[in-house]
Amino acid sequence: MTPTRTLVLASASPARLGLLKQAGLDPLVVVSGVDEEAISAPTPGELARVLAEAKAAAVAGGGALAGGELVVGCDSVLELDGQALGKPKDAAEAVRRWEEMRGRTGVLQTGHCVIDTRTGRSVSETASTTVRFGTPDDDEIAAYVASGEPLHVAGAFTLDGRSAPFVSGIDGDAGNVIGLSLPLLRRLLGELGIRITDLWA
Repeated sequence: MTPTRTLVLASASPARLGLLKQAGLDPLVVVSGVDEEAISAPTPGELARVLAEAKAAAVAGGGALAGGELVVGCDSVLELDGQALGKPKDAAEAVRRWEEMRGRTGVLQTGHCVIDTRTGRSVSETASTTVRFGTPDDDEIAAYVASGEPLHVAGAFTLDGRSAPFVSGIDGDAGNVIGLSLPLLRRLLGELGIRITDLWA
């Protein structure tokens, strides 16, 4: 099966790439290089969407594409106490995050943007999934942070890695927490007149 269009993932996230590949897609990866620290928005959900739009736009207009591609940009933040938490800056911050999160509930917000470079049309939306954190003890948090994993992921945790035992449950789309909501992606593509099945590799 040959896809009718080329899909481009504007993200360096191996988790997002893995989700797309598991769903039968084989995107090109072009990293956006967007400075996330330079972007702000009134709410965590809006911030996730604006960041996704910025990443998709940077790749769509960056001159690295041949033309006619579908560019997907995503960005995730964890909303806790109304604050948007991205990747922790260092191990000490990751430890503090987990001390604050354990036993509590947060909302993982992932912004999604799809740009059709053939038509110039763009659609975007944020998906939200409630995450219920478990209660890892201090030694478990220290061991997890020492693994290095939380320094590379929004909210300092993953559902598909070493911190999975420290998440008691979620309400909503698990893929969204990992980095990309496939049902939302399908809907956004549909708004652009494209069936996700036509992109299967």
